Amino acid sequence: MPERPSLVVFLGTQGESPVEEMVAAACRAAALDSLAAALASQSYKGAVVVTNDASFEADIPGVIVDGDEGEFHFGRRLSEVIRRYGLESVVYMGGGSVPLLGAADFAGIADTLGRRVAVANNVYSSDLVAFPVSEHVLAVVAGVERDNGLARRLLENAGLTVEALPRTHATQFDIDSPSDLLVLAITGFSNPQLREYVRSLSLEAQHYRSVLRLFTDTTAQVVVAGRVGSHSWQYLERETACRVRLFAEERGMEAEARAQDGTARSLLGFYLEEAGTQRFFETLAELGDAAFLDTRVLLAHKRIEASREDRFLSDLGRWQDIRDPFLREFTRGAAEAPLPVLLGGHSLVSGGLMALNEYAWQEKETRR
Repeated sequence: MPERPSLVVFLGTQGESPVEEMVAAACRAAALDSLAAALASQSYKGAVVVTNDASFEADIPGVIVDGDEGEFHFGRRLSEVIRRYGLESVVYMGGGSVPLLGAADFAGIADTLGRRVAVANNVYSSDLVAFPVSEHVLAVVAGVERDNGLARRLLENAGLTVEALPRTHATQFDIDSPSDLLVLAITGFSNPQLREYVRSLSLEAQHYRSVLRLFTDTTAQVVVAGRVGSHSWQYLERETACRVRLFAEERGMEAEARAQDGTARSLLGFYLEEAGTQRFFETLAELGDAAFLDTRVLLAHKRIEASREDRFLSDLGRWQDIRDPFLREFTRGAAEAPLPVLLGGHSLVSGGLMALNEYAWQEKETRR
C-alpha cells in the first residue's frame, strides 16, 4: 500500500501595511482551514507549515511548524524540508492557495498521487502540486525559483506525468490580493476560519455586487482582460448567459519571469498609452457593461514595479492612498469610469470570475 502523502504549506508574511496584513491574515486563516480539511480526510500522514511568521500557530494534531531561516529560495527550501522530514510523497500548496477545497477534494488528490502520478491545479501556473519524491525529482525541485513554475518543471524536467485537477472555481481560486477577499465577501464561499475572518472585515463590495446580474443576462456583455487561460474562456462561454469580450494576454508571465525581465507586453497597455486614462475607460464602456482587469499585466507592460501595498490599495479602489503616479491615476480612472471596473490579479480573471458567476446563478435560482 502506498505511503500516505504529507501536506507541505508555505506561508510567508507579506508586509507591514494594514492592507498587506489584511491579506496575510486571510492566508493564515485559509491555511488553517486547508490543514484541518486535509488531515480530517485521513488520507495524509501529517503536515508541515514552512513560515517566516514567528507568531503563526497551528493547534492541529499532526502539524509541524518549521520556521524559515536565512535567505529564501523556494525550490531549495522545499527540497530541504522534504529531506529533513523524510517525506516520500508531497502535496505542496501556498498558504492562500485553493482555499475552497474541502476534505473530499484533498482525499481525491491523495488517491491520484497514490498512482505515482503528479497532480496540479494548473500545470503552467501552479498553486497546488502533488508529487512523488525521488532523488531526481528533488534535484529538479531545488532549481525552481517560484512555486507557480513547479508543476511545469516536474513535467518537463523530472519526467513525471502531471494531471490537472478539474477546472472549477474551487480549484482555480486563490488568495493573492484584496480582490479575492471581495469575491469571498460577496459569495460567502470559503471554509470556517476564512469565512469568519472575511465577515469581520466589513469590506465595501458594491461594485462586485453590481456585476452579478450581468452573468445571467443574455443582453449584457462583460470585458475580461489579463492572464485568462483557455479553461476560463471555455467556462465563461459555457456557464454564463452574457456575452464576453476577452483580451487574453501574458499567460505564464510570472512563472516564466517576463514581468521581472521586462519582456511582458500588452495590447491594452499600448492602447492605454496612446489614448490616455480617460479615453481608455470610455472605450471600455463602449465595449461592455462591466470590466474585469488583471492590472499586473499592465504594470508589467509599463515596467512599473509598484509596491505590494499600492497594488492592494488599487484592488480596493483606494486611489487617494497610492504612491505610484501611474497606478494612482489608473485606479482613479477605474473608480470614476462610466461602468463597473473590477481590478485585481490573476485569480480575479480566473477563479474569481467563476465564483462570482456560480453565486449569480444561485441567487437567481433563489429569487425564483
